[in-house]
Amino acid sequence: MSAPPLQAPFQLRQIDHIVLRVRDSARMQAFYCAVLGCTVERRQDEIGLVQLRAGQSLIDLVDVAGKLGRAGGAAPGAEGHNLDHLCLRVEPFDREAIVAHLQAHGVPVGDFGSRYGAEGEGPSQYLSDPEGNTVELKGPPDTASASVANSA
Repeated sequence: MSAPPLQAPFQLRQIDHIVLRVRDSARMQAFYCAVLGCTVERRQDEIGLVQLRAGQSLIDLVDVAGKLGRAGGAAPGAEGHNLDHLCLRVEPFDREAIVAHLQAHGVPVGDFGSRYGAEGEGPSQYLSDPEGNTVELKGPPDTASASVANSA
């Protein structure tokens, strides 16, 4: 008989940061700041790292040509990405305004739907960043879904 799993001495609270290995750091920084509203938190140019503030979390951009990026192997491309997608919780969630904003910036807009996230079922819009990473913009939980989740 196997031993029961040990209880972790901590609880997870939220995603702290995500790291994207990128080919064009300046273009990616411009996209995440100008289009999605991130701000530059910190730079470490000597290792090829730019850290962007995204609400309570960070998005780290690691240049594949930099010291840190070269350690990670080949650059992301059509045959392989460094992640499936990243999801950013946004508020307010006005789909028409979001799509108009993305289109004004020439951003490829993907599927829209109701998807489950950390806060429950709610609106979700996919898009692509300049290097082909899928980004999900997630709205608040739907009222009906939230009341069902709260009563469970």
